Amino acid sequence: MDSRRLLRTSATALAAAGLILSGCSGGSDAAASRTTSAPPAAAPSASQGALKTFYGQKPAWRDCGVPNFQCATLRAPLDYAKPDAGEIELAVSRVRATGPGKRLGSLLVNPGGPGGSAVGYLQGYAGIGYPAPVRARYDMVAVDPRGVARSEPVECLTGPQMDTFTQVDQTPDDTAEVNALSAAFKGFSAGCAKKSRAILPHVSTVETARDMDILRAVLGDEKLSYVGASYGTFLGATYAELFPGRVGRLVLDGAMDPSLPAIDLNRDQTAGFETSFRAFAADCVSRPDCPLGTGSVAAAGEALKKFFRDVDAEPVPTGESRALGESLATTGVIAAMYDEGAWPQLREALTRAIGGEGSGLLALADSYYEREPDGTYANLMFANAAVNCLDLPAAYAGPADVAKAVPSFEKASPIFGRGLAWAALNCTSWTTPATGGPHRITAEGAAPILVVGTTRDPATPYKWAQSLAGQLSSGTLLTYEGDGHTAYGRGSDCIDTAINAYLLEGTPPAEGKRCS
Repeated sequence: MDSRRLLRTSATALAAAGLILSGCSGGSDAAASRTTSAPPAAAPSASQGALKTFYGQKPAWRDCGVPNFQCATLRAPLDYAKPDAGEIELAVSRVRATGPGKRLGSLLVNPGGPGGSAVGYLQGYAGIGYPAPVRARYDMVAVDPRGVARSEPVECLTGPQMDTFTQVDQTPDDTAEVNALSAAFKGFSAGCAKKSRAILPHVSTVETARDMDILRAVLGDEKLSYVGASYGTFLGATYAELFPGRVGRLVLDGAMDPSLPAIDLNRDQTAGFETSFRAFAADCVSRPDCPLGTGSVAAAGEALKKFFRDVDAEPVPTGESRALGESLATTGVIAAMYDEGAWPQLREALTRAIGGEGSGLLALADSYYEREPDGTYANLMFANAAVNCLDLPAAYAGPADVAKAVPSFEKASPIFGRGLAWAALNCTSWTTPATGGPHRITAEGAAPILVVGTTRDPATPYKWAQSLAGQLSSGTLLTYEGDGHTAYGRGSDCIDTAINAYLLEGTPPAEGKRCS
């Protein structure tokens, strides 16, 4: 079972960012949510009271144990409404500009999530894999957001408890299974409240955006330059909303639409996974060894649905204590939708699973959840739920609302719809009240902002990029006609050239530019 709205990072496996929607980003009445929600209050001035201390701090850079990278700790208020009431320590890393050429300052990167480690992304990919001309002229910098990875991480469940949680039936067939799913979400929420009570009210995207402004000042940059992927686009847009005059060069790749309530976000993403699966299926059925047959895309979809029903009724062995049931199998398939480079792995995993051996799909699911071979989990899923359930109100009041929504989700995706509709139940039982709501972000007065959308993106549908670019007063849309989640650094010279030119020269591409 996955907790949807994870703009998860998969830098090490796929060199791409990701998103999991957890269904915590809006109310069940979309129209009401749009009209009653308000943007965050204006950001406090750096000159106000105790914030001077945070803006004036000097980082003590030290060796990270990773060649060429430095690390430091950034202090920020735990609660910006009460900056004297306590601090939080945030992990920061950088790699200095390599030259040649005039240094342009710092380029902050965030891979998504919420819950993805930005420091891990920097050290494992961005700081060594971003285009050389960009790394030559920017110090590449990352901060793990509050509650994530090295920055006072949210904790919720033990490894064995997470193993149980991820196997709960996500397509309940009767009242007992509905109750079991609801109980699993309640247990997850209770675990977070027990282990992370102090930090849970203070991991919102607004607070993380304010942390980014402290980091900007500490680094000595007048304006923030930034590349955010997936959920990182929402973080970047929120920064622009709070600090429009401090926006430098912002790239928002694989954009989210901040104006949508949870029910719409989750349903749109469900349709995105259907679109991605159809692209995978079209490729698969053209091959003689396709495990879903060599007929039509529709027939391949029916074959996958049958496989899910089969493993729901009788999970298949994996060579370890966890058998592959429907929930883990579905997560494994979804994991491979983020990057077409994973399609061969998915074909092999499906072939083996349909034949009665599920280790390949289990490995894909484990990568999605960031489960280690020793049975421990990174805090990705914990931070993901904590941020999402704080940012925006729950999608549903209870299981009855889910049952009403299932038909519209199944229309969006006959394959994934039912499971993704129920996955959006997770914030219903969250113990910390939401502090945000869906609203349009215009960022009036900001410098030009580049929004990037991929036409067959599974996790952040293309129409979200169109919407965000239209909302931003200075937004420009760059389109990648292709598959996979996000576009920068994924093999399109056209995309990379346009983004590099914007980062190095400050000029966005012409409106309407499309790449393939």
